[in-house]
Amino acid sequence: MRSGPVLLRTTLAGAVALVAVSLAAQPGTAQDLHPSRRPSPVGIAKINMGDTYVKITYGRPYMRGRAIFGTPEAGKTYLVPFGEVWRTGANEATEITTTGPLQVGGRRLEAGTYSIFTVPGAERWEIRFNPALGLDGMNRQDPTTGEFNPGYDETADILRVPATPHASAEDVDQFTIELRPTSSGADLVLSWERTEVRVPMQSVR
Repeated sequence: MRSGPVLLRTTLAGAVALVAVSLAAQPGTAQDLHPSRRPSPVGIAKINMGDTYVKITYGRPYMRGRAIFGTPEAGKTYLVPFGEVWRTGANEATEITTTGPLQVGGRRLEAGTYSIFTVPGAERWEIRFNPALGLDGMNRQDPTTGEFNPGYDETADILRVPATPHASAEDVDQFTIELRPTSSGADLVLSWERTEVRVPMQSVR
C-alpha cells in the first residue's frame, strides 16, 4: 500500500497533467500578437551606404486570393485602392530609420526615423515620409481609453517623392520592401501582386 506522501505527489502530478491537457484543448481567447505568429509577419530591409545605415521595418501581408491594387468598380473591390493613402504594409505603420541624410528620388531626407505612407496609382505613386511614429496603421491608440484616434497628419509630411510603377513578370504573393544596392547607393523597391515601384536613394553629407 502506498504511503501518504507518495500518494499525494502522484495525485498532484496527475491533476497538473489533466489541467495542462484541458487548457491545450481549449481554443485561445486572447489575441496572439507575437510578430512571428501574425497573419502578416514583420519584415526588415537594411543596408549600409558608406557611413549611413538605413533600416526599414514593415508588415508583410499575403495576397490570399485578393485583388490588391486598382480602381474600385461595380462588383469589384481592391485591398489597396488607387488614390488612397496606404500604410505601405500591414499592422503598424512602416518605419524607416537612417543614421545620415539621404537623397530620396533626388530630394533630401534628413537623418532620423519616419513613417512611410504611399498613395498608389495606375501611372504614378507618391512616397510620403512623416515624423509621426508608433502608429497602428494610420492611427494611434489612446493608452487611457484604448480608443484609436487619427495619428497620421498628412500636412506634417516632411517629404513626398513621386515614383512610377512597373509591371512585374509574375505575381509577388507577399508584399516585399527591399533596399537593393546600386552603383550610387540603393533602390527602395516595393513589390506586390504584379506591381513594382523603385525609388533611388543615396547617402549625402
